[in-house]
Amino acid sequence: MLKLLRESFKSFLVITYEFVMSIVFSLPRYRTFGLLKISLLSIMGAKFGRGVVIYPGVWITPGRNLVVNDKVDLAKDVLITTSGGVEIGERALIGYRTQIISANHSIPKKGEPFPISGDQYAKVTIGSDTWIGANCVITPGVTIGKGAVIAAGSVVTKDVPENSIFGGVPAKLIKYRE
Repeated sequence: MLKLLRESFKSFLVITYEFVMSIVFSLPRYRTFGLLKISLLSIMGAKFGRGVVIYPGVWITPGRNLVVNDKVDLAKDVLITTSGGVEIGERALIGYRTQIISANHSIPKKGEPFPISGDQYAKVTIGSDTWIGANCVITPGVTIGKGAVIAAGSVVTKDVPENSIFGGVPAKLIKYRE
């Protein structure tokens, strides 16, 4: 009985958190609303620098293990999972509908079910002065170097050197910035 109550209470907290998040993060990028968004995430353990802009529709969960430095721009509908850790450097631009994923399900052995296979966590690091185009997917464990550009629609599965331009599925070196 106690276990059932505990599970019910935990479910209630998760649903309440998701409900509050969906309302708060649907608000415009107006400064006061931005402070509300940052305050909510800070309660969850995130750390933010100054001048961070969070557009409507951004979804960041659970919030802990997130460091967002000064003047970062998170465009509309960006999704960030922070269980494995995410650090975003100064002046980074994260494009519309980009997904930054720091956790993933483990692939079970043949014949074993997925839901109980467990999770894998790996930190994602995005350097300062980077530009990640719209609709990109950044996978767990990736480091994107300072000054790098990721072309729209790319899936980044390996580290990206500083001042490089990567694109494609999976993302590959296109050239270095001049």
